[in-house]
Amino acid sequence: MLSIFLTGVLTGLALIVAVGAQNAFVLRQGIRGEHVLPVIAVCMLSDIVAITAGVAGFGLVLERWPAVLPVAQIGGGLYLLAFGVQSAMRAWRPVALDAEGGTTMSVRRAMLLTLALTWLNPHFYLDAIVMLGTVANSFDDHRWWFCAGAVVSSLIWFPTLGFGARALRGVFARPSAWRVLDSGIAVVMGALGVGLLVH
Repeated sequence: MLSIFLTGVLTGLALIVAVGAQNAFVLRQGIRGEHVLPVIAVCMLSDIVAITAGVAGFGLVLERWPAVLPVAQIGGGLYLLAFGVQSAMRAWRPVALDAEGGTTMSVRRAMLLTLALTWLNPHFYLDAIVMLGTVANSFDDHRWWFCAGAVVSSLIWFPTLGFGARALRGVFARPSAWRVLDSGIAVVMGALGVGLLVH
């Protein structure tokens, strides 16, 4: 059982840690210290729902109704391109991090952005539901041990990324550091968005 659980943890981390739109947003919020807990909570709850659904057999539903993924692909691609443009505009006129100043984004908007960056990304469905669900079900009656391990990987990763980013706040007190970060986010979002639209 322990080996199956650890396999779930390692497989989950291998999929979650990859640089993507969701992780880039969590990193940015963590560095700013802005609504970090609600943002990582949305990420973790989304993973729990998707992974559990995949293990419970929802991956079969996606296989039977494949039209779900193209719709998410187009919507996600357009959304990521728009987010990339916003990041590029911030990179064009960066400002220093003001840790004492007010937040620039409401908690509601931060949570909605997190939901969009998560659920409009077809790779999220493929990774969390189809792939993890398929691997989990290969363990038959022990699949829920794998599921628990995959969920734990999410519970480890997002708090580490979100709250660990605070260690970089001193670096991001300089506008030039924000220019580099936002430029990188713009490139990642743009590349992912184009990739989704032309795939």
